[in-house]
Amino acid sequence: MPDLLLELFSEEIPARMQPRAREDLKRLVTDGLVEAGLTYESAGVFSTPRRLTLTLTGLSAESPTLREERKGPRTDAPEKAIEGFLRATGLSREQLETRADKKGEVFFATVTKPGRPAAEIAAEVVEKTIRSFPWPKSMRWGAGALRWVRPLHSILCLLITESGAEVVPVEVDGIQVGDSTEGHRFMAPARFSVTGFDDYAAKLKAAHVMLDPAERAEHIWHDATNQAFAQGLEVVEDKGLLEEIAGLVEWPVVLMGPIGEEFLGLPPEVLQTSMKEHQKFFSVRNSKTGRIEKFVTVANRETADHGATILAGNRKVLAARLSDARFFWENDLRRVKTVGMEGMAAGLSHVTFHNKLGSQADRIKRIEALAREVAPFAGAAPDLAAQAARIAKADLQSEMVGEFPELQGIMGGYYARAEGLPDAVAEACAAHYRPLGPSDAVPTAPVAVAVALADKLDTLAGFWAIDEKPTGSKDPFALRRAALGIIRLALTNELRLPLRRFIDTQLLKHEIADNLDSAEEREIYFLHEIVDDIAERGVFGAAFHAVVDKLRGKEQAIEIHEGSWLDELRGRLPETAEDLLAFFHDRLKVYLRDAGIRHDVIDACLALPGNDDLTLLVKRARALAGFLETDDGENLLQGFKRANNILIQAEEKDGVEYRFGAEPKFAEDETEKALFAALDAADLAIAPAMTREDFEGAMAAMAGLRAPIDAFFEAVQVNSDNPVVRRNRLNLLNRIRATCLQVADLTRVEG
Repeated sequence: MPDLLLELFSEEIPARMQPRAREDLKRLVTDGLVEAGLTYESAGVFSTPRRLTLTLTGLSAESPTLREERKGPRTDAPEKAIEGFLRATGLSREQLETRADKKGEVFFATVTKPGRPAAEIAAEVVEKTIRSFPWPKSMRWGAGALRWVRPLHSILCLLITESGAEVVPVEVDGIQVGDSTEGHRFMAPARFSVTGFDDYAAKLKAAHVMLDPAERAEHIWHDATNQAFAQGLEVVEDKGLLEEIAGLVEWPVVLMGPIGEEFLGLPPEVLQTSMKEHQKFFSVRNSKTGRIEKFVTVANRETADHGATILAGNRKVLAARLSDARFFWENDLRRVKTVGMEGMAAGLSHVTFHNKLGSQADRIKRIEALAREVAPFAGAAPDLAAQAARIAKADLQSEMVGEFPELQGIMGGYYARAEGLPDAVAEACAAHYRPLGPSDAVPTAPVAVAVALADKLDTLAGFWAIDEKPTGSKDPFALRRAALGIIRLALTNELRLPLRRFIDTQLLKHEIADNLDSAEEREIYFLHEIVDDIAERGVFGAAFHAVVDKLRGKEQAIEIHEGSWLDELRGRLPETAEDLLAFFHDRLKVYLRDAGIRHDVIDACLALPGNDDLTLLVKRARALAGFLETDDGENLLQGFKRANNILIQAEEKDGVEYRFGAEPKFAEDETEKALFAALDAADLAIAPAMTREDFEGAMAAMAGLRAPIDAFFEAVQVNSDNPVVRRNRLNLLNRIRATCLQVADLTRVEG
């Protein structure tokens, strides 16, 4: 069976496009070959800045001959219908076969599609792949119509068999396929011919090209860490930067150089970000001091002076970049010491957060108020949380963050310390954006947690209030990430957050802000009263009615007429709040799925009160998941479902609800009496256990029902001929259901 080797050689391909290009090349070629009837054993794909390479092993020598039988029109059909069938099959009338059918004599055609050699198929697939390649950005050059990411210079395509290598006959816009390629642009630019993949890879290595990007990345990291270790230092790990640099060089040569003494006082994050963004340098850290003292650059060639000239040039450019960073840093420090962080934040009143949600300053006021409310639940001092919230986004007005937006928050922490603010406030400034993704660390300091929660909660409530929710794969404001951040903050810190209360208050605050100009003064006064009441009592609907009653006896009393703005608000806001809470629950399901907890188990716990307390909800879900994995849990679930199904069917048939009146005195069988006793014991144990949140204890009490329920169903026929006994047993089934539903809604658990 032959092998296939394909190389597309061009000018430099951007590093960020190479991983996707490798996958696209593999997919397009292999899919095309398989659709044409060929099979293969394995596929490998590689890239360097100047080439995409695909190798297939065990390719079929030719596609199989296919025979297809097609049913045609009846023999007495109109002539045009028969002619159309002949054209579709490519046969003559004499080649058709006549067979008897239910509706009479019918024409049948046997179409034979002969197999084709692999070289012919590969030529078609390769040409189609090149012409339709899905680059994110592409260009044309010269007079040709071909589009490629950069000018395409040559195509190598070989079909290798035991008898030798055959060039696959392809020509694309004047580029003739051959059996040759080039080595390194500077160190070995001459072309050379190859006879197969092993020969190709070996000759490329001899011509100073490492074909495999994983090998290049490993080589870079190995050399960089060894050089740093030899000087008692360590390289700051950055997998994204490593992958990008591996896509920029064909022959990586690792060089390490020092950073000028005048720049070592800059925050490590500033040095690291500046070197990464502008120069694609790795940072080298002194683990004892935490300072960034050196840099690692990766050249694309070996030089006679072992990289000395390259390092000198890089140090010169780096010094210019770091001089800018030092200028920003010193200017920002002077400003902080002059006007303070709150003075720096003053300009945010002129920065729009969103055209429907006001300025950044408006948003900060909301976050400050919410941080004060959240603080007790996070174990933070409300005044410190409010202070941190007021200045957490001040660094958005700094010159450093203007140059490096990715340093927002981090620089705020430095500036807060420079002003002499409490460490808790500075830490909150630095950490309140976190977690930024699933792998990012979660803040644990109480003030930082409070501000991070307030920031994310206000963002979500704001966009829900203006109906800018995520749809499908679109989430331009990263609202899914914000919800997951709140979930991780709550669970990591084991916070008992009344999430529904905070959602209600923030939604109402957005409603007030949005209607300040159009609503009557007493309506706004009324809404402010509701906000305060919700903050105390929670639950929007109850608070709304409570404040109505409270205000009836005051001069500012207001009647809420049907169809009025406030009446519409009363109906709309609770629905929006429920929708946002459901969004949190959906994100929680995704999060817990990775932890091995099924969505139906979470649904069963969501049906109980307190489902806005995420920590409580997860505690219940873990206990239920563990219980259902035991034999007692699995069998009890089946017993519950059996009882529930019989009860539902009987209630539908009889048109009544069997909810009351199960009496032990009507029990005819010992298993019935035992079940009554077991249910009494379970009820006495489950309710107190649920109250003190001992869910494992509640599950253990429920597990005691397994044997009595099993014995009951084995010994007793529920639908007895005696109507009194039947009614009593159905009411007993309701007791089984009610007892189990205290722990979770088992009707939502699958199978």
